[in-house]
Amino acid sequence: MTGPGTTSRGARGPAAAPDDGVRPGDAAVVEEFAAHLTYQRGLSEHTVRAYVGDVGDLLASAPGTASGADLERLDLAVLRRWLASLSARGLTRSTLARRGAAARTFTRWASHQGLMRTDPGLRLRSPRADTVLPVVLTPRQAAAALDGAAPDPGSAGARGDDVRVAPGSSSGDEPVDGVVDPLTDALVRRDRAVLELLYGAALRVSELTALDLTSIQHGERLVRVLGKGRKERVVPYGAPAARALGAWLAVREALVTADSGRALFLGRRGGRIDPRAVRTVVHEASRAAGGPDIAPHGLRHSAATHLLEGGSDLRSIQEMLGHASLATTQRYTHVSSERLLATFKQAHPRA
Repeated sequence: MTGPGTTSRGARGPAAAPDDGVRPGDAAVVEEFAAHLTYQRGLSEHTVRAYVGDVGDLLASAPGTASGADLERLDLAVLRRWLASLSARGLTRSTLARRGAAARTFTRWASHQGLMRTDPGLRLRSPRADTVLPVVLTPRQAAAALDGAAPDPGSAGARGDDVRVAPGSSSGDEPVDGVVDPLTDALVRRDRAVLELLYGAALRVSELTALDLTSIQHGERLVRVLGKGRKERVVPYGAPAARALGAWLAVREALVTADSGRALFLGRRGGRIDPRAVRTVVHEASRAAGGPDIAPHGLRHSAATHLLEGGSDLRSIQEMLGHASLATTQRYTHVSSERLLATFKQAHPRA
């Protein structure tokens, strides 16, 4: 089923595919919706996949026939019953909020496409997501995670003495007589650069994996980032990240294959590094440092909090992080307040 303004292209990869068992007519609508989210809204594959699953579940519960849902009967009452059934299944407030957002996005798109005469999602209210303060590292913990990930470029370890394989990148090859395996060395340097840039430029994992060689402006220490909604921004990074990038690029050729293209960071097999590999690197680096076990977003949260604690204003941090709303950035003030309170209680004699 199509409507005005639809595209014949499917969304990239598996994000466009609705769940198995979806009625044929629903599958066609969901694929068009996924293409809209991907090509017109510029949403990430992760978000598209989540919305596709949510809308597939909604349509499966909507009135219709064996061939598909009757969208004209998908009214406010149906939307509310659907959310109520999800709540009864024990879904969290955050998940319910996201599914409500997916439903509203779908009904708005469907009404614009002429698939529905009205948009019932305009009157749909879903629970507000729980406010969960992000886990952040202290500056010392962040330094331990980054410095412990691999030898600093130019150090003895980087030259082949006391060689360590970066977390998540062990090749199983041991240095023989002080000679470092080129693949191991490349992975060590890549992981160090990944960690330094995630923290140094406060990037999302999807932004980091999408970087190309041309994204880096080495002289100015700037990185051109394509963020959410395909919005581009330019972010600075510091000297440690610059050194780590230089060390990685000096050996990048060791991983290059026909699939490498212009990708800045490569996986073991030569293609563009994927988010799962980045998460493994971050998890293992944080655990090896003895601090909290964090995900890549934890490094981003930590960088933002450290900027705020160091005196940066919220507007500058908002621009660096690529937040559309200042309210999203303001949660870091709560993190800083909690850390201040904890320090006060621990150190102040009259606490």
